[in-house]
Amino acid sequence: MRWPEFGAFAAARKSERLLQSVGTYPIVPTKRTPANAAAALRRHGVLRPRDVAGGVSRTALGRLVEQGQLERVGRGLYVPAKAKATEHHTLVEAATRVPHGVVCLLSALSFHGLTTQSPHEVWLAIDVKARKPKTDWPPLRIVRFSGVALRFGVEVHELEGVTVHVTSREKTVADCFKYRNKIGLDVALEALRDYLRSKRRSVDALMKAAAASRVANVMRPYLESLA
Repeated sequence: MRWPEFGAFAAARKSERLLQSVGTYPIVPTKRTPANAAAALRRHGVLRPRDVAGGVSRTALGRLVEQGQLERVGRGLYVPAKAKATEHHTLVEAATRVPHGVVCLLSALSFHGLTTQSPHEVWLAIDVKARKPKTDWPPLRIVRFSGVALRFGVEVHELEGVTVHVTSREKTVADCFKYRNKIGLDVALEALRDYLRSKRRSVDALMKAAAASRVANVMRPYLESLA
């Protein structure tokens, strides 16, 4: 055998020995199973599949819905079939759809028990430059705040395992006066009366919120007449 041929033969034999030493290993599937998907979804109240680490396939979700383990409550929104919905369930759904939104005005009044009305829409405040959310459920009423008006007096609540941002009682009352042409002055006055009758009232906190919403001069005469 000539030297060039011998060199090629030796290299081929070496490659065979290396492949033999590697061996074979079974392929482990990485696709999330329906059981794992259900377990992940049960840890949340209402969520979108993309919120689950690793994602959940549509096939897996469809199988879970058919088995009665999950319920589809809207396009891309699922809840465990036996989940216990609270009186604030629509706020939870809205917060899941629009995580950067802040529950405000009539919806915040209802949340804080400062009105007898029950709004059929979820009022959400978003930034003036934010894109308007497109959802089929729940019905939303979008209001645009900016700067301090959007950041001031925002409370964080955990409802059904979901983080929901809601304007504080004081900020909600102040916002009602700012948007009195939208919701009605009678609603704003009712909210102010109920706030002043509550045990947790604070005129100083209320006026700070009014200043943040730039309605201190508007609110002051009503506050003086009711205080």
